[in-house]
Amino acid sequence: MLKDGEKMKAILMLEDQKTFEGKCLAGITGERIGEVMFNTTIVGYQEILTTAANAEKIIVFTYPLIGNYGVNDKFNESEKVWAQAAVLKEPSRIYSNWQATGSFEDFVKKHNLLVLTGVDTRALTVHLRQKGQMLGIISTTRFNTKELLAVLEDFRKRQPVSKIAQISIANPKTVGKLSKNKKRIALIDIGLTRSLLAQLEECDLAISILPYSANSQQIVKTKPQGLIISDGPEQDLGLRLVEQNIKPLIGKLPIFGIGTGMQVVASCLGAKVFKMHCGHHGVNYPIHRPGSYKGQITMQNHSWVVDADSLARRKDIKVTAYNLNDHTVEEIESKKLKILGIQYVPARPGFNEINPAILRFVKMMERRK
Repeated sequence: MLKDGEKMKAILMLEDQKTFEGKCLAGITGERIGEVMFNTTIVGYQEILTTAANAEKIIVFTYPLIGNYGVNDKFNESEKVWAQAAVLKEPSRIYSNWQATGSFEDFVKKHNLLVLTGVDTRALTVHLRQKGQMLGIISTTRFNTKELLAVLEDFRKRQPVSKIAQISIANPKTVGKLSKNKKRIALIDIGLTRSLLAQLEECDLAISILPYSANSQQIVKTKPQGLIISDGPEQDLGLRLVEQNIKPLIGKLPIFGIGTGMQVVASCLGAKVFKMHCGHHGVNYPIHRPGSYKGQITMQNHSWVVDADSLARRKDIKVTAYNLNDHTVEEIESKKLKILGIQYVPARPGFNEINPAILRFVKMMERRK
């Protein structure tokens, strides 16, 4: 690590050998490898970096100035930073917000996060839009293209490891007091965020948070009136076990899949999931509901989507919302099976408000016979 105030040359090289040079922030040096994706969010940098669904990703912030309102640990979505690294144009030299307890640079140092600054993020984003999301490496020690390419090739040959096994809660725990009047839900943690948990608590639910490996018997043992599968890293090896464990419960109790959780539910129903050329990562994605003239602006964070044609084979489930820009599936529902799945992030629509999708699932549990 460099001394305070010192900056070292750093480079981002994509797997197609396109390079972007800059400086490392806060003296954090080394090499980081991950899939490079851009996020168009204007605010929420610490939430994005601490969201477990972004594990092993290199996040490119398209907004040109990052850190201008500082940081506060209470807004972190988890205990740690899961992103591999971040790329931005300019870090703010000052911060101003009544809730701020520190600077973005303080946050970077605390979490030993490698951040590449001074990059033309507009040019980088255009390149990713044209070529698609791809693997990349940030380095402060090597700058030769052939050497960096060799490191990427070696990375590709490694045996994949499940990040969910590291992310998920180790032992079951209950949030909210159990009582006869409270509805009980089981929640499979594959990347649970604090903001989702807070909304569920405000619905006056007794929540049994379970490890990703919990089998159907362990889930039923909590006597839930509903089951939620949280968002988490996409296409992780651990998702196969989650699918295997919840499949016997489909049709037996209401199930709510969020983000990657929706992909898990769809796979259990026989649908296919495919990778997008360029994922949806931001807060301004419009969705449209068939048969309605109403639209909704949503927060999204996914690179994979459910294939609509493969889902159409099931007559007991419907697509209830599409992305208005590219017509990809954003929401599914089955009244018969009591299933709700949302690909978008169930963010609060306003201060202390609860996302409508969460309220719909609570009503779905109430209608259960």
